[in-house]
Amino acid sequence: MQTISPFLWFTVEAEEAAKYYVSIFPNSRILSVNRLQDAPGPESEVIVVSFVLDGLEMQALNGGPAGFGFNESISFFVRAETQERIDELWERLTADGGEPGRCGWLKDKYGLSWQIIPPALDELLNDPDPERAKRAMQAMLGMSKLDIEELRAAADARVAR
Repeated sequence: MQTISPFLWFTVEAEEAAKYYVSIFPNSRILSVNRLQDAPGPESEVIVVSFVLDGLEMQALNGGPAGFGFNESISFFVRAETQERIDELWERLTADGGEPGRCGWLKDKYGLSWQIIPPALDELLNDPDPERAKRAMQAMLGMSKLDIEELRAAADARVAR
């Protein structure tokens, strides 16, 4: 059993957000939805939602408007193996009010930050040839959504971005 897990504070969108995230990532599911015990019926107020997001157990709280919000100091790093997966995640996570960021970062419609990063970026940035790594870094710094082929082309000095 996992002993440490993210705990996300939402104003009132915990269940909606958990269902949204579970719909995007494989190996994901809602584990439980805890509601106020003294509220009548199945539509009583949701307090905490426990869910698994691609194997990572998480909780989401409806904590009310306490003045806390998500910011880039905490983000979810997602390894996306292919350009197709990068494109899919980027489209889904920026939909309905999400915002693209720079260098593979984005904010979803709830304001949560994500990094959609291909393993190829790590390989390029750690290339034994420092000039090749530098060109890949410069290309990445100019991108919003990362493009694997453009990163490789820049590293190989085939294309200037």
